[in-house]
Amino acid sequence: MHLQVPHKFNSKAQAIDRIKKGLVEARPHMAGQVVMEKEEWDGNTFTFAFLAQKQRIAGTVLVEDHEFVVDAKLPLIWRLFEKKIENAVMEQVKALS
Repeated sequence: MHLQVPHKFNSKAQAIDRIKKGLVEARPHMAGQVVMEKEEWDGNTFTFAFLAQKQRIAGTVLVEDHEFVVDAKLPLIWRLFEKKIENAVMEQVKALS
């Protein structure tokens, strides 16, 4: 899955801070449903991996000046719902702005 989602932050640093804050805010809502396996920042790239419904999702979020670039590998069974997942991710990312 590859998404490019525009953002309205003034800088990459501001956008990165908002992602970090969003992850902290989401944790209580994910408890019992999602197990985070990896969360790592390298410059403006966030690498992640998590288990949801016994399925592993892994990918990256690249923070650019005016957009987030999300690349994730979905389990085969979830690819049937890729468009719905893309829409949900887009809405969540837009809510960060």
